[in-house]
Amino acid sequence: MLVEFFSHLPPRLVRNSGSLALGQYEEREKGSKSSRASAPDRSRSGTALDAFRQKVLAKYTEGTLLRLLLSGEVKERRAAAYTLGLLGTMEQANSPLAARLHDDDAEVRRLAGDALWSLWFGAEAPATCQELRRLVRLRSREQALAGLDALIGQAPLFAEAYNQRAILYFRQQQYDRSAADCEKALQLNPHHFGAQAGLGQCYLKLRKQKAALKALQAALRINPQLEGIAATVRALENALGEEGR
Repeated sequence: MLVEFFSHLPPRLVRNSGSLALGQYEEREKGSKSSRASAPDRSRSGTALDAFRQKVLAKYTEGTLLRLLLSGEVKERRAAAYTLGLLGTMEQANSPLAARLHDDDAEVRRLAGDALWSLWFGAEAPATCQELRRLVRLRSREQALAGLDALIGQAPLFAEAYNQRAILYFRQQQYDRSAADCEKALQLNPHHFGAQAGLGQCYLKLRKQKAALKALQAALRINPQLEGIAATVRALENALGEEGR
């Protein structure tokens, strides 16, 4: 039944499942055409998503969705991965979804990655998560940084807040501070491939090639699909020779 519900969703919602967490921020950063969708299109998508949520909540628990995530049927794994991005919790769904980053099916892997971002952005109280989404949309880096400082003070266990502050520090070329926030995010959420990859990028900027290689290899162990990371790892291995083996 979940597969049937899932099959009736607008394809745009499934293709852009990552935007469930990041909203228009991620789409604007990527220059996605979907960020320019008309208001009627967004309204129809929202209605379809609400209907999907209601149908799923009436029939399924998180535990059932997690069992479907392990199904031998690829369509069930796809539907479960997507749905857990909407309805899953960090406590129960984070590790199982991270495991699906190694699924045999490429679409399951993509949906699991998107679902993880949704979990990470929604890991705290609703008002706290809403504030994080507001902050990452701000054009002023100074205002965003001040807001993230305050948010972390209020929610010191919110891994994604540290990761987003790490991104801002990186853009300001404060690589030591960025690396420290990546490490804190990973301490709170060891499955955070974004923070792990970010840590490697910080080490590259700091000219710590061995540390960068180790961090980027760890990112690939979490999520083998990371674009560009595999090529960087190969380049570092070649540059370091035996030291990088």
